[in-house]
Amino acid sequence: MSDGPPPVSPPAARRSELRLRVLSAVLLVPAALAVTALGGVWFALGAGACALILLREWILIVRAQDEILASAIAYASVVGAAVAAAAGEIGAGFALLLVSAVGLALFRSVKRHKQTLWLAAGIVYSGSSGAVLIALRDGSSGLAVIVFLFGVVWATDIIAYFVGRRVGGPKLWVRVSPKKTWSGALGGFAAAVAVGWIGFLLTGRASPGVWLAFAAVLSVFSQVGDLFESALKRHFGVKDSGHIIPGHGGVMDRLDGLVGAAVLGYAVAVLLTGSAGDPVGQIITMRGY
Repeated sequence: MSDGPPPVSPPAARRSELRLRVLSAVLLVPAALAVTALGGVWFALGAGACALILLREWILIVRAQDEILASAIAYASVVGAAVAAAAGEIGAGFALLLVSAVGLALFRSVKRHKQTLWLAAGIVYSGSSGAVLIALRDGSSGLAVIVFLFGVVWATDIIAYFVGRRVGGPKLWVRVSPKKTWSGALGGFAAAVAVGWIGFLLTGRASPGVWLAFAAVLSVFSQVGDLFESALKRHFGVKDSGHIIPGHGGVMDRLDGLVGAAVLGYAVAVLLTGSAGDPVGQIITMRGY
């Protein structure tokens, strides 16, 4: 009687995982760029759908799938925030997310449903992700902003992965993400700065220091987003947020860096301009970029 196929060796498993990653990227990257180029309702639908999937994966990670009413409120809030952002009313979208999250948090304190508080946090995480991406794309320099954001996040993620595996060295934060290294983080940061330099060369607008600074800050925010998701999964003992993308896990596993860069970058722009309406476009206009 056969004992079955021999176990897959670690190097072979890594090669198989890499092939799946490359194949998934070949399919997903052109689709993301196409939707970004189309903009308008198509980008809003894409960003809104991603936000809903992020919420679904969040619910599964925090084990809140039995909270039927709270989950329904969460889904409705995320959709409402995306619609508000698409209509140019992102402030109203943020208000809806905040009211829903606070309402669920208060409900948790009364009913003592321990997962409802985590679900409230998921509303803010997923809802703000979709709303911010839609608002950035609809801004006066929306296409350039989103493409630059993609370039920085993808460069950070890809180069950090390969440099970390090749160079290794001291771990970045063992308790949260045992595989991430300082070499990978610095390699990803350097790659993002290179994207900033390419942006300057392609456009000739602003000074190279501006491009490099923007790329550097977004790269850091991207890695913060990655670590945040790792911490969430580590807390709940989950390896992947899902299995929807071959070789990558769930949508949250692929968008954690983008969420960090987009949401935190948008927050900084709002703080600098004092306005939630196209803050990045306002910075570009005010500074003459």
